[in-house]
Amino acid sequence: MSLTGRTALVTGAGNGLGRAIAVEFAARGARVVLSGRNRSTVEAVAGEIGTAARVATVDTSAAESVGALAAELADEEISVLVNNAGVAGPVAPLTDIAVAEWDDVFAVNVRGVFLMCRAFLPPMIARGAGDVINVASVSGKRPLARRTPYTASKMAVIGLTTTLAHEVGPLGVAVNTLSPGPVAGPRMARNFALEAERTGTTVAAAEEEFVSRSALRRMVTEREVALAAAAMLAMPGLCGADIDLSAGMVAR
Repeated sequence: MSLTGRTALVTGAGNGLGRAIAVEFAARGARVVLSGRNRSTVEAVAGEIGTAARVATVDTSAAESVGALAAELADEEISVLVNNAGVAGPVAPLTDIAVAEWDDVFAVNVRGVFLMCRAFLPPMIARGAGDVINVASVSGKRPLARRTPYTASKMAVIGLTTTLAHEVGPLGVAVNTLSPGPVAGPRMARNFALEAERTGTTVAAAEEEFVSRSALRRMVTEREVALAAAAMLAMPGLCGADIDLSAGMVAR
C-alpha cells in the first residue's frame, strides 16, 4: 500500500487522528500537508515526519481561511484530501445546549467538510483522479445520550459524502467516509470523566460500561484508524462507502 508520488492534505493534523493519519501516510511514501488552527502543534507533527511534511494553518469553518489555504497550496498537486478536523461539542441534554454550542459543532464538523471539498475538488476533477476521506463517526448510528450536536453533525457528514460521491465519482474522484468508534485517548478520557461526574460513579466504571457495548470489549486506537485510512486508498473500487471501525461497537 505504497503512497509514493501522492500528496495528501490532512486537516486537524496537530494531534489525535489527524496526526496518526499524517504520520502513517508519510511512512508509506506520501508527501503530507499538515493543516490545523494551531501552528505550533502542527509543526511538532511535521518535526516527527521530516522533509516529507509541509505545514499550513487554517480554520476550516471559515470560507476566507479555506480560500487562503487553497491559494497557498496552489503549487501542490493534492491527490488525497482527509477531512479530519472536528470538535466534540458539549456533553449535556439537548434542552441544556445553547444555540451557539450547537452552531459551533456544525461549523467545524459539517461546514468545514463542505468548504474544504469545495476548495480542493476542482483540481482533482480537472485531473480526473483523486480521493477524499471524510472522517465521521459511528456516533449517531446508535443512541449516544447527551451528545446530540456531535452525533447529528457526523451523520450529516455521511449524507454529504454519499451524495458527493455520486457527483464526482463519474469524474474520477472517489469520496468515502471513515467512521471510527470510540478512540482511546484524551477526548474519550474527558467524556468518561464527565459521565462519571454526572452519574456519581468512577471514571473506570464509566469506561467499562461504555466499552462493554463493543464486540472486542475495547476502544480502537489512533494507529488502527490511520491504517484503515491507508487501506481505503488501496481499494480503487471504493466510492460512496462508509467504513465502520469500531471494535464491533456498531455491526451492520
